[in-house]
Amino acid sequence: MVSEGLKTTLELLATSENEAAIQVLLPGLDSPIERIRDDALGAILARRSAAGHREVVRRLHQLDDRRKAIVRERGVSMTQALRESLLSADRQTCQNACDVALWFHEYDLIPTLLHALGDQGNPNGTVLGATLIGLADGLYAELAGEGNDRSRRDPELIREHAVSALESSVERFGGHLRREVIEAFLILVHPDNAVLRLILGDPFHAAFATMVNALAKSDRGGVPRLLLACLDDPNAPSVVFSVIGNRSDARFVHFLLRKIGLEPSEAMARNLKRVGTIGWLDRCEAMLDALDDAQQHAAVKFVMAAGVPRSRAQGMIEHVLIHGKTGGRRAASEALAEFHGARANARALAALADDDPRVQANVIAQLRGRRIPGALARLIELADSPHAVVRQAVRRSLEEFTFERYFGVFDTLDDQSQRTTGILAKKIDPHAIARLRHELVSRMRTRRLRALRIVQAIDAIDATEPLVIGALVDEDHFVRLEAVNALAGSDSQAAGEALRQASEDRSQAVADAARRILQRREKSARPGRQRAETGR
Repeated sequence: MVSEGLKTTLELLATSENEAAIQVLLPGLDSPIERIRDDALGAILARRSAAGHREVVRRLHQLDDRRKAIVRERGVSMTQALRESLLSADRQTCQNACDVALWFHEYDLIPTLLHALGDQGNPNGTVLGATLIGLADGLYAELAGEGNDRSRRDPELIREHAVSALESSVERFGGHLRREVIEAFLILVHPDNAVLRLILGDPFHAAFATMVNALAKSDRGGVPRLLLACLDDPNAPSVVFSVIGNRSDARFVHFLLRKIGLEPSEAMARNLKRVGTIGWLDRCEAMLDALDDAQQHAAVKFVMAAGVPRSRAQGMIEHVLIHGKTGGRRAASEALAEFHGARANARALAALADDDPRVQANVIAQLRGRRIPGALARLIELADSPHAVVRQAVRRSLEEFTFERYFGVFDTLDDQSQRTTGILAKKIDPHAIARLRHELVSRMRTRRLRALRIVQAIDAIDATEPLVIGALVDEDHFVRLEAVNALAGSDSQAAGEALRQASEDRSQAVADAARRILQRREKSARPGRQRAETGR
């Protein structure tokens, strides 16, 4: 057990301003007594002595996990010792210093690391490079709000100093050829950085190929962020869009699709046109099937906004339209409008049977423009769809088949066209019957006559019978005659009574027509009565 006297001595040595105190504490690190080793370590860490801290760094790999935890907790002022140890030629000392730098997120050591990496022959280049990347990652995490709570300064200010140091090292890339310097720079730099623009705009720059390669392959959070930020920049270097198009790693593709979202912005759409190739387009099935609803939608938007030939994109659009999730199929059915020919036409017809009404509606909007035989008949069938969005799409597609227009051309059509066109207009125009009723009571004789003929042509007596019966008292006997003819289509009791009254009309033509219709009604009813009597 450590005596109170020794404990007091160690506490005094920890706070003493006498530099000689460190020489007394150092042997305590090698004491066979665990408590003395721990207290000596704590005392050395508490002192602002570079010599003592250097000794702790030198021995770090020999410490057990418990004493390493002491260093993590108390060693917050070791920057000077770490700076010297990073430059040490001794591999273990350098490794230890790198470990501590990462523990404490010592971003101030980035210039020191860059200085050490500037020597192409540095034997510790690999560990120094990994440490540089680790610090860049840590700083990026803090900038993204995911960092440690021990940071002592504004991370944006730290970034400015780090990027400034990295810029100088990147510009000297030809002298050290350290890829880690390029990658750390890309993790932290803003997309409008002058050095970044200079290098990416100059294929002959010593750092160009390495920088493009890092952009194409690095999956560290800062690098995808940099690439995707360029999508909003109208002055971004062209090589960036080549990289974006050719990256096929799932993590980046997911970031890209999230960036695009439901619809790319105008600026993004212009930049996406600069994406001339998409690396995963020819082998997209497995990747697309793994995407969720929103991602499939964004994938379609990306491919259609990119500058790839439509012939290259068609297979992907068709795959999503057939096998995709709802959001993907909706986007693909919209995109299908940009594809023509027998193959696209066949896919459009098949999509009319899709489970999703919005997909059907998107294809309906394209159908007539494709000039597919039988398309009009299919549209007429879909006019009775239970889904409002489908019915609305049919109406928009057949907007010339309005009842208003039908009224205007009715008298120029032959009997068959009057019927087929009128029935179609009745289906398409939701206001057709209301418009017909309005015409039946028009003040103009010719309009009333035409309306009564239309009732007969489109079998609309059930929806207009009271008004047709009302026309039997019209002052014009031609109107009354057409009303009688229209009532021939009804077998209601009210129609029968109206026809019996019309059989006494003062106009012989009206009366005769009413009697003929009554006779037909009687004949058609007679077999029914006979069967009933036979049954009795």
